[in-house]
Amino acid sequence: MAVVLQANNREDLTKSKTKEVRLAGGVPAVIYGYNVQPKTVAVDSIELLKTVRDEGKNAIISLKVDGETFQVMLHEYQIDPLKDELVHADFYVVNMSEEMDVEVPLVLEGEAKGVKEGGVLQQPLYELGVRAKPNDIPEQITVDISELEVGDSILVSDLKDGKNYEILEDEATTIVTILVPDKEPVEETEEAEEQAEPEVMNEKESEE
Repeated sequence: MAVVLQANNREDLTKSKTKEVRLAGGVPAVIYGYNVQPKTVAVDSIELLKTVRDEGKNAIISLKVDGETFQVMLHEYQIDPLKDELVHADFYVVNMSEEMDVEVPLVLEGEAKGVKEGGVLQQPLYELGVRAKPNDIPEQITVDISELEVGDSILVSDLKDGKNYEILEDEATTIVTILVPDKEPVEETEEAEEQAEPEVMNEKESEE
């Protein structure tokens, strides 16, 4: 079920009015996409951030604007790097009956046996491309790594396609691997230095 978010029409697009919207805690935004003419609106910044945090970046949002409801996804947003505040958002109206391609977060679950034995976990892939209808897009894809030993890997081919979505990534792509720990030859270095010292001392004695 889509989460509901309230928006207000924004007809005055002057800089002064836009600044006023932001000072009031709003975010200037645009609605565009499937079967709709672009509309300029404003949404509450805190409510939008809360929605993305709680529901994920691929959440379907029922955006209500003056009696109309649009099924949208947050397509893009801009943040002021100095103030760390949202300054603009783009909402894309989706066709609920049509499949779309999105990136879904990959979340590792459990602690690998290999890590407990000193192995190093490496995760080259953090998001997975999938194709699904909007309501079937998973919030995240969980990968259980608890049985991985040192030297083991999980590839995209090891994942089972969900009933309602198709995985788009190359099957040979590595998701996670447990590397053999680096051996630090500290003791060998110290032994080499100890062996080298008498030679240097003997050389000095011969010079004398």
